[in-house]
Amino acid sequence: MNIRVGLLERRSKVRVEFRGRFREAGGADFGPGDYEFVSPVRLSPTDPARDRFVLPDVTIGIGFHWERRQKQTFGGSFEVEATQDGLTLINEVPIEDYVESVIGSEMNAASPIEFLKAHAVISRSWVASQVEGGEGEGTVRRDFIWENGEREVVAWYGREAHTRFDVCADDHCQRYQGVGQANQGSLARAVRETEAEYLTFDGRVCDARFSKCCGGITEDFEAAWDEEAVPYLRAVRDWEGNIPFVDEVWMRSAPRAWCNTSDRGLLGRLLPGFDQETTDFFRWTQTYGSGELGELVRARTGVALGAVIGLDPLERGASGRIVRLRIRGASDSLIVGKELEIRKVLSDSHLYSSAFVADFPPGKVVLYGAGWGHGVGLCQIGAGVLADQGWTYGQILAHYYPEANLTMGFPARALDR
Repeated sequence: MNIRVGLLERRSKVRVEFRGRFREAGGADFGPGDYEFVSPVRLSPTDPARDRFVLPDVTIGIGFHWERRQKQTFGGSFEVEATQDGLTLINEVPIEDYVESVIGSEMNAASPIEFLKAHAVISRSWVASQVEGGEGEGTVRRDFIWENGEREVVAWYGREAHTRFDVCADDHCQRYQGVGQANQGSLARAVRETEAEYLTFDGRVCDARFSKCCGGITEDFEAAWDEEAVPYLRAVRDWEGNIPFVDEVWMRSAPRAWCNTSDRGLLGRLLPGFDQETTDFFRWTQTYGSGELGELVRARTGVALGAVIGLDPLERGASGRIVRLRIRGASDSLIVGKELEIRKVLSDSHLYSSAFVADFPPGKVVLYGAGWGHGVGLCQIGAGVLADQGWTYGQILAHYYPEANLTMGFPARALDR
């Protein structure tokens, strides 16, 4: 299976450096050097094992607090397609090469090998589920007015099928930041030792989602996306035992959890350099002026509430993440959901998560939050800690994806589609 990845979009031209020779079928031959493309083209490497192309300015973490530009190197084919808005650059690579890049982009290649193997399985499963069709119905938005005049905006952002390629290269899908990471041998080993292994459920490959830090409990699928239960994407505790009662005291405390670690040496091995800048991932605090937050909500939603005087959770998921939130202002109120929409409305980028409680000291709003990301599926930091403690990749997957099976080969039911 080959995967087509959308790397970037440009209005008028795509800049690229070739390190090796690339050829157009029946056409031009491009040797090493810098080029600009202004029209559609498809080029394949002469030597797929060695030839590479380099993009000088790829934006990563689009819209998130770690957004920045990177120089990235890729193998596989180089394709420029014309679109209504300009040009799209697409990279086509074998699935195992794609997975090797993803696990070295999502996490640090120096991570424990059993963690890298677990991530190889879930990254392979997730991308295969997108090619197959995956769970969910794409981006959904509902905007309506209740009888009492209160407005509610509910949105969730499915990883909908892209029309020109299978998946994108950023956090909206899963990170794909090219080749050349340190400890490349560990990545290759993790992929080789799990080659063609997938998580499956009921004869289909699993939509194996994951987030950076669950905050102590992973979340149910339906709390973040489509309103149906997915048996292998349900809440589990990031520690031994059953899920505790999640109340305000739990949210404000630092309960025992595998992802509750301050071991900087281990985190340095687990996280890519730019993720290591985020040190308060398990429990975090965000402070606003009440008028400042009201203005932020107006800018994000177009609804003028005035100074924010209340944040009322109307529904929480099992992990404490808010699914529906009433934002009360001095002049109006607004209900917002689901978790990612809440994170976007209450931040100029995204809050770490929607698991928070709020205090209102005079003139201010202080959020006390838990976790980093949507919390569904595997908790990356928790799983890394488990691997460091000696858990195998099979044990890690069994914990975070109950009901799922580790299967050799793409499921027959999927192949029939």
